[in-house]
Amino acid sequence: MAPKFRDLDQRTPLLLDCNNNKNGQDADAGRVTNGNIVHIGEHDRKHSALEPRYGTMLVDPVASRNLEHPTTNLDTLMHMLNGNLGTGILAMPDAFKNAGLYVGFFGTLAMGVICTHCMHLLVRCSHELCRRYGRPSLSYAEVGYCALDSGPTWAQPLATSFRRLINTFLIVMQLGLCCVYYLFVAVNLRELLEYLGVHVSILTILGYLLVPLVLMNMVRSLKLLTPTSLTASVLAIAGLAIAFLFLLQDLPHSTSVQPVSSWSTLPLYFGTVMYAFEGIGVVLPLENNMANPSDFIAWNGVLNTGMTVVVCLYSAVGFYGYLKYGEQAQGSVTLNLPNDHLLAQLVRLLMAVAVLASYALQFYVPMTIITPIVTKHFRHRPCAEYVLRLVTVLLTFVLAAIIPNLGTFISLVGAVSTSTLALVFPPLINLLTQWPHANRPGQPWIMLKDALIIAFGACGFFFGTAKSLATIFGASHGVADDIGSF
Repeated sequence: MAPKFRDLDQRTPLLLDCNNNKNGQDADAGRVTNGNIVHIGEHDRKHSALEPRYGTMLVDPVASRNLEHPTTNLDTLMHMLNGNLGTGILAMPDAFKNAGLYVGFFGTLAMGVICTHCMHLLVRCSHELCRRYGRPSLSYAEVGYCALDSGPTWAQPLATSFRRLINTFLIVMQLGLCCVYYLFVAVNLRELLEYLGVHVSILTILGYLLVPLVLMNMVRSLKLLTPTSLTASVLAIAGLAIAFLFLLQDLPHSTSVQPVSSWSTLPLYFGTVMYAFEGIGVVLPLENNMANPSDFIAWNGVLNTGMTVVVCLYSAVGFYGYLKYGEQAQGSVTLNLPNDHLLAQLVRLLMAVAVLASYALQFYVPMTIITPIVTKHFRHRPCAEYVLRLVTVLLTFVLAAIIPNLGTFISLVGAVSTSTLALVFPPLINLLTQWPHANRPGQPWIMLKDALIIAFGACGFFFGTAKSLATIFGASHGVADDIGSF
């Protein structure tokens, strides 16, 4: 039975730069005939989605995006690194402690490959559905909506609910990351100030940080955030390079640590690593704003290049951090560095500034979801958006101030949101997107592969959530006692 195609619900906005899409979100795909563009009717759209007619050239809505401020490949790579090199990388030694040296190392490589593959699936499905619906770009939630809307008949009524579910997960995950980033910066700056002999409270530092955060998050264009992403990436790599000076000194033999840890702590390892791979929420916004979107998923493109750097850094920090500090590895590698050493304080400063600069990119994603929903009720929408941004930054300030043990709560949010957004939803969307082509050669193997990834992500979701809840309620003492855990 052919899939039923409906007009895409336009109430949910595209996850695009708010001032960046000039060709309109409601534009239909066109067919080029004798130099003229003829809009595809509903009947033709059904036919072209299932059996593309190569005799008549179709205008590719993805390749013909008209962006006012497109990002270059280098811009996108900096954002990609910035979106993944957050606080999670500092927790990798603690993650390896919960898995063992070799299980942690090879497990991180395997999970990095799987997460990168799922990112590819998400972008490829977005391109396919953009062409199917004649849209220049789609957000994560709209990709989920279109996949169900053009999928099996039984799935079509669930399309709107699925879109709302994805948006909810994205908002919870990204605002949770913003809260962790905020508190992480404050804690590290407090330690630095105490080293300099200045004693201030966390709340005071949070208050001082509020001013630059508000100013930075008034920037609405992803293109204009490139300098902050470049700064964050350079500082993070510099901080990690200095940290390696400590990690690589006087390394013990690999037999001094466990090669395989207890099965009971593997869910904590899974949750920490999945929290570290936090870039799934920014993949489509970055691709949607590229001047050359085809370069994003090429074999040597931005996605593979960025994720290769990220996975190598994660594996190296986890491997050498756990080998150096063993069972004394704390939730953040900066906590294991000597407090009386100037270079150790420099690492804390560099990482604090890098995380502070990364806040704006993580903040960008929920704003593109929430802003159209809220501002449509106001006459002066730009002013309403600025007020909304201010209120949302204040919300993260309040949460960071009243929940000092936010790390434990975020571990639960990460287990629930990141595992589903990074491992469960992309292969599920791919299955639904490929449903009209179920008779293609090799399709059963693709379905089996996607099903195995979904099962893996679902197991991580259930076991990671259960272990996080057990930790929160005191079943596992001493894990993630403060924000240093992330």
